[in-house]
Amino acid sequence: MREQILQFTFSKTVIFDKSLATFRSLKIFRMRKKLSLIFLFFLISIPSWASFILLPMDETTQQNHLKAYGITFWSLEKQYKVSWLLNYRGGSFLLPDAPEIRKECQIRGVSFELLSDGQANSILDEISSPSQNMETVVLEKAPKIAVYTPKGKQPWDDAVTLVLTYAEIPFTPIYDEEVLSDGLLLYEWLHLHHEDFTGQYGKFFGAYKNAPWYIEQKNDAEALAKKLGYSKVSEEKLAVAKKIRDFVIGGGFMFAMCSATDSFDIALAAEGVDICEPMFDGDESEGNYQSKIDYNNSFAFKDYILERNPVVYEFSDIDMTMKRSIMPDKDYFTLMDYSAKWDPIPSMLCQNHTQLVKGFMGQTTSFDGQRIKSNVLVMGENKVNNEARYIHGTKGKGMFTYFGGHDPEDYQHRVGDAPTVLDLHPNSPGYRLILNNVLFPAARKKKLKT
Repeated sequence: MREQILQFTFSKTVIFDKSLATFRSLKIFRMRKKLSLIFLFFLISIPSWASFILLPMDETTQQNHLKAYGITFWSLEKQYKVSWLLNYRGGSFLLPDAPEIRKECQIRGVSFELLSDGQANSILDEISSPSQNMETVVLEKAPKIAVYTPKGKQPWDDAVTLVLTYAEIPFTPIYDEEVLSDGLLLYEWLHLHHEDFTGQYGKFFGAYKNAPWYIEQKNDAEALAKKLGYSKVSEEKLAVAKKIRDFVIGGGFMFAMCSATDSFDIALAAEGVDICEPMFDGDESEGNYQSKIDYNNSFAFKDYILERNPVVYEFSDIDMTMKRSIMPDKDYFTLMDYSAKWDPIPSMLCQNHTQLVKGFMGQTTSFDGQRIKSNVLVMGENKVNNEARYIHGTKGKGMFTYFGGHDPEDYQHRVGDAPTVLDLHPNSPGYRLILNNVLFPAARKKKLKT
């Protein structure tokens, strides 16, 4: 009897222990299931929470400012709506959240932040406040970009082609044949760099007349002019300059750097006047040609005196290179501070993470303030020398921007120097100014108020 009682007690204990284990297992299972559901809900809720991607453009957050422009351009090409947040954290970009945009940012090393609808709306509300010097500009369509450049390799580098390639922004190289056959009609944005539209071969005669590359370029230019039906290179280049002028007047955007700025203006103003010495075009220049210059034909400059000496590496007194007395370590220029709400155009062109930009030289380094027309905006200047570095104006239905200097990260780029490696300068303020101009045609424009 005692054995039966013990056996019953043991059996009951075993059954109780098994029931308790089963209960514990069931409880653990339910807990795990609950955690799994919570985790699954969290995963599902992420895309609905993150509605926007912010590309911050301030100094401390963005690890690659230049490639951020490339992401923005790429997004426009993919038909995404993009907003440029003027003066918000250095001119940040607001994009819709999409896996492919996140992936592209990660691949290109661009810093980004995920925002909910509420966070994005809060930023937009802050920007729209009348008390804030900020504005939201919608970017609608990626502009088609052309870069005016000869087919052969040049003994110098073009900062714009360097940064477009680095930022992975597509562009099409074009030259005289395409321009003269109205090829510019296919594009919204045109860049000119180290060019000479006066037919004087860059005024390189004094230092490089015996250099093989100079002789080859002169021969190529003469052969091309003849092929296109012109007796002189100066006449052919003038025809090109006039086509570019018409492109701007018709609504195009032109961005020029270095010697393309003043040589383009001079070529237009000297139409019908021979300003070339015999070593350039085979005959004497026109007598007293300075008095025959028509400044009304220039885009940006007035009352300038041309440099007659063929061995002087200068076109006119527009450029400040020979007049400067600034040491390299103190060579900076300041960007103007415009009202983003009232003057969104210069505000877009001046977006940066700093207002103080390091200077750099070129054949045309900067522009004498006294030689700039009154209707042209000076967006960046060094007041010590009364020199403008960065200017903007309108012509007809279009606009132009001139940026003095050759390469923003190579202070004194010389003929034959190695190209700048932009991986070493991913946050360059000077190169950002170039890319502001690239994106500018994509904006939904508002009329300039001042």
